[in-house]
Amino acid sequence: MTLTAPVPTSQPEAPKQPGWRRRRQSSLTAHGEPMIWLTGGSLAVCLLMIFGLLGLVVYQGGRTFWPREIVRIERKDGGVLFGQVTNSSTYVPEGLALESMSEDSANVLRAAMGDAEDPSPIGRRQLRTENFDLTGTHYNWVDEPLIASEERPEWAMIVERLEKGRFYGEPVAFLVDDEVTAEGPDAAWQQFQDRHGEVRERFERYKTLEDKDLGRAYDKIEDARLELRGVEMRKGSSSAEYREEKAAYDATVAAAEAEAAVVQEKIDGLKAQNEVYALRMRTGDGMELDLALEQIVRAVPTNQLGFGDKVAVYKDRWLEFLLDDPRSANSEGGVWPAIFGTVIMTLIMSIMVVPLGVLAALYLREYAKQGILVSIVRIAVNNLAGVPSIVFGVFGLGFFCYIFGTSIDQLLFSERLPNPTYGKGGILWASLTLALLTLPVVIVATEEALAAVPNSMREGSYACGATKWQTIRRIVLPRAQPGIMTGAILAIARGAGEVAPLMLVGAVKLAPDLPIELSKFPYVFPERSFMHLGFHIFDVGFQSQNSEAAKPMVYTTTLLLIGIVVTLNMMAILIRARLRRRIQAAR
Repeated sequence: MTLTAPVPTSQPEAPKQPGWRRRRQSSLTAHGEPMIWLTGGSLAVCLLMIFGLLGLVVYQGGRTFWPREIVRIERKDGGVLFGQVTNSSTYVPEGLALESMSEDSANVLRAAMGDAEDPSPIGRRQLRTENFDLTGTHYNWVDEPLIASEERPEWAMIVERLEKGRFYGEPVAFLVDDEVTAEGPDAAWQQFQDRHGEVRERFERYKTLEDKDLGRAYDKIEDARLELRGVEMRKGSSSAEYREEKAAYDATVAAAEAEAAVVQEKIDGLKAQNEVYALRMRTGDGMELDLALEQIVRAVPTNQLGFGDKVAVYKDRWLEFLLDDPRSANSEGGVWPAIFGTVIMTLIMSIMVVPLGVLAALYLREYAKQGILVSIVRIAVNNLAGVPSIVFGVFGLGFFCYIFGTSIDQLLFSERLPNPTYGKGGILWASLTLALLTLPVVIVATEEALAAVPNSMREGSYACGATKWQTIRRIVLPRAQPGIMTGAILAIARGAGEVAPLMLVGAVKLAPDLPIELSKFPYVFPERSFMHLGFHIFDVGFQSQNSEAAKPMVYTTTLLLIGIVVTLNMMAILIRARLRRRIQAAR
């Protein structure tokens, strides 16, 4: 048995020299803790900005249609304000603000502010007073020190009209043929409820007759006129064909006019039944006005509503907003044509840009010989992604509308000239313009997805005897599909929110005729102008007669546009997730 000396488990410490300091094994930076805080803080700031913006839009847009109580405020100078409180703030009136008031009002405000050297701010409230056809204003500010009294009248009502905006007042009487049949708020309101439904039903009936039956008769006349002009251009006005077509035109016009006369008679009868009914309203300052019943969309006695009634009104207004046409210069009513135009334009753009972008990326990645020329093309594609969108709008207007569209008109629609058919802005040209705008996004994303497919899979396919195209179609493209869908999602997100190009190539303020109309041949009209939610936001926010009155509708339309973009993106994301699961299951 051999004995060995024990091995010491630790070495004796060396004597410390004067001024010796123990050095740390590694710095805090080497472990990455500062970068964790930096990257995490950056993410927190980004999330805060995103959710802050979304929260503001949801809050402001969601409360637009909630019915608020109406107040009646009497000022100390004798003026009366009647409306809904929409905002409040504090300020220090000075200079022109005081000079524009009466001397008594200015003295009241100076007394409320106290010390002239260090004045105290005073409160003020903003009231939505409407009645624009009588007052010329939508909103009014009132300083709290100038308020003599404030009350909430029991019969204060909001009357939403087809034209001239809202009307705020109290019901006085109900009229039939200019004769008062019910007097007083209770009786007038009861008569209104009894009659308003049938009046609105007749209104919808004659609007349908005007839009469809009467429009169909006039379309027959227009089609016959175009046929006649086409024969005249091809054969001349002295030919036998022209005389034959002229006889057919005269017969068509006579039949269509007779049909239109019958329809117009029905319309006049329905209008005559509606014109006899009116609701007399009194404003807060005592003025009275008779409102035709068929012009009233909705009357709401807001100061009498319980929570359930307010929810019902809120729901009804949202349904109107989503399903009806706009009215009152787009500041009231619905945005259905804009919703339809936005969705259809985005879908057409996606159908056009995705195949074109994928084919271009396939050539650059799989077929083209890598060299300086391909590098230049890639640089050009990347630079296109940074070109301002309005430049694409100018190109679309010049190329698609003025060159390509005008050529189509001269070739196929010469009888319609000088009125252009395709030689103007339309949903087809808008979709093509946005397809060009988003093409670099799809190309870059597709190239990255193709590059992510391992070369070993290509080589294995070639080893099994597959051709180049068979390898791409059966091996490369299926595994690149999730990345391609990512490019499509980015294209949808950018294209759906673009506004500047659309102002030049088809988006308009009002276009109630949709690009797809199943009741009229040929059912699809790609040459028609259209409404877009982004352009609608611009129009309402910056082209309205009163920006304050339009602000709630701007937030609500923005909320709706965000919802549509998110919905389209979620559909694409679900498709991408399904493709990924299919690829993983095949491995």
